[in-house]
Amino acid sequence: MKIAGAAIAAGLEGNVLKGGTADAGAGPGAGVTVPQDEMPIGMTFLTFRKKGEYGLGVKTDKGILDAGAASRMFKKEVPTTIDDVIRGGDRELTALVRTALDSDKAKRLFLDESRIEFGPCVTNPEKILVLGFNYRKHAIETNTPIPASPVLFTKCNNALNGHNGVIKLPTHVATQFDYEAELVVVMGKTAYRVSEADALSHVFGYCTGNDFSARDLQRKTSQFLLGKTCDGFAPIGPYLVTADQIPDPNALKLECYVNGERRQSSNTSDMIFKVKTIISYASQHFTLKPGDIFFTGTPEGVINGMPKEKQVWLKAGDQLTTVIDKLGELKFALV
Repeated sequence: MKIAGAAIAAGLEGNVLKGGTADAGAGPGAGVTVPQDEMPIGMTFLTFRKKGEYGLGVKTDKGILDAGAASRMFKKEVPTTIDDVIRGGDRELTALVRTALDSDKAKRLFLDESRIEFGPCVTNPEKILVLGFNYRKHAIETNTPIPASPVLFTKCNNALNGHNGVIKLPTHVATQFDYEAELVVVMGKTAYRVSEADALSHVFGYCTGNDFSARDLQRKTSQFLLGKTCDGFAPIGPYLVTADQIPDPNALKLECYVNGERRQSSNTSDMIFKVKTIISYASQHFTLKPGDIFFTGTPEGVINGMPKEKQVWLKAGDQLTTVIDKLGELKFALV
């Protein structure tokens, strides 16, 4: 069975297939505490835009189930945005998906994925946390000492972007644009001072991401923020895959392509600080909340790591594809 909806597609293993407003800024859900049900399992979600709003989609064998439309048809109160699911839990969403899959009258609720306008697969995180120099070979290629502790910085919600999205390059302030294929971790439970042993139990799911960067802005000051959080610089998706389907987040192949040419090819096993370590470390310093996301670092192969005479920066017209095992292909274009 597989499920998808107006803003997010969720896919279930076995019977279910795996696989707000459209303003990407923080909205009314930010900071709100909702009584949480159990997190869904075996599901693959996506967010899509429809009439200026985000909808929840669940990826299924029949297509992407529009969770909002299914809720209305079957008169069931279930989560209808990805924020609702992450912060409030399943709340009979899985049961509704099964009902829709078994119902002949629900055929019109399943959307053709090729015709969906995707949004970011997480739309309203309180925090977007990013790891620097977290792959051993990437640190080596940039002549950076292996960090003794995780190097954390942030992006802001204006940077969120989705599958098949577009990044309008800020060429009035920068010229050195670069890609960074990254595994993205989405928190599902509040975490404060959690142990490494318990850290992964707080994860809602995983998705493909690209920590798009303007290197000249990144190097302009001692802080990375300026080169990391221009509009659209944090594409994530297309899917958000529940954590139960990824038993080891540090055993995933990831790749990045520019105009069809492979530029990065590595495995999350090369991380210096594993996902469980990153979560535990961050939670010692501040509270992690449902919906918070981590970009967990990029492997070797970025333009910034090449000899200066070989550095050809990205430009308008380039097409980028980021691929991670079990999480899907994230595509976006530069203009």
